[in-house]
Amino acid sequence: MTRRPATPLPAPKARRRLRETAALTQTQLATRLGVTAGTVRAWESGRTTPRGRKREAYAKLLKTLAEEETTRQAKQEREGEREREQEREQEQEREDKEKAAPEPAPEPGPEPRPEPVALTPAQAFDALYAFSAPALVRQTFLLTGRREQARESVERAFQTAWERWPEVARDREPVGWVRATAYEYALSPWQRLRPRHRHPEPPPADPGDRTLLNTLLRLPPRHRRTLVLYDGVGLDLPETAAETEASTVAAAHRLLHAREAVAGRLPALADPHVLHRRLAELASNERLRAAEPPTVRRGGERRARLRTRAAIAFTIALVGTTALTLRTAPTHYEPPVSPGQAVRGVPHRVAPGALSDEELELWQKLRDQLQDGPERLSPTLE
Repeated sequence: MTRRPATPLPAPKARRRLRETAALTQTQLATRLGVTAGTVRAWESGRTTPRGRKREAYAKLLKTLAEEETTRQAKQEREGEREREQEREQEQEREDKEKAAPEPAPEPGPEPRPEPVALTPAQAFDALYAFSAPALVRQTFLLTGRREQARESVERAFQTAWERWPEVARDREPVGWVRATAYEYALSPWQRLRPRHRHPEPPPADPGDRTLLNTLLRLPPRHRRTLVLYDGVGLDLPETAAETEASTVAAAHRLLHAREAVAGRLPALADPHVLHRRLAELASNERLRAAEPPTVRRGGERRARLRTRAAIAFTIALVGTTALTLRTAPTHYEPPVSPGQAVRGVPHRVAPGALSDEELELWQKLRDQLQDGPERLSPTLE
């Protein structure tokens, strides 16, 4: 049984443009598709891709919006042509009136407003990093309990954002884009295989902070991430579900289980407001510093160059191996020679000797008889 190919979808930028052209908000579009606004935001940013029936419904809706946009553009072009014709007529009438009337004295107009200065990509990236990096490092520390790993995760996330800066800069929530990437890197199972993970870091000095951090680290990674996003960062439940790539119901269950586990060990934190305040205090009490923005950008560019060189080297090695194989490979099939085997059961060859009397009599009889058969018969008249 063959699988039907997935329904094609426009690029994430085109999806967002079609929705904005149709004057629809993410919430309105999510209501029409039966999903959350955070899910639509993830689809438009390219972090996730719809599947199954939701993909088909999303593709059908985008196709309808594209057709409506084409119809709307054609209508606007016709209306614009009529308006331009009217403006030309009015302009001609004004010119005729100005020629007939005396020229008025010029009046001082308003002072021109200074145009906003456009930031370069590097300046915009540095501003985003300076604004959000310290808070992201503290949030990531609540997930991992390791200061160096939290700093490295945030730096890697910003390096990835710098590599894909045109996409991140157009996102409505670039901080959320970087936060999701940092959390994914920090909670990756491969972190346990690193040698640094085998050496524990010194715990917080305050006993209450140390107990709270140990309680958080005992939670499953998904529950811990949901708790930090909802009670620590302060996101709404649909936004938390979208960032963790889960349904709203699943995110709610994870949040309730995480709160129950924390309250079971620390009954004073059963109140969500108290838990939010304690999480903020725990993250603020640690001295966590992030690197400077230029250092992060240079690190990302260096990693990109290394990956490019590795890809080029791998391609050259693959081409060389293929050429060597074509050069040394045989051009025709040579069947293999089977190894020799001993044949058993064949009698040994007997050396020649003297003939017996019977063999001599038979030999003489054969020599005396005709070897060419009987004589040829020919018809005769009697």
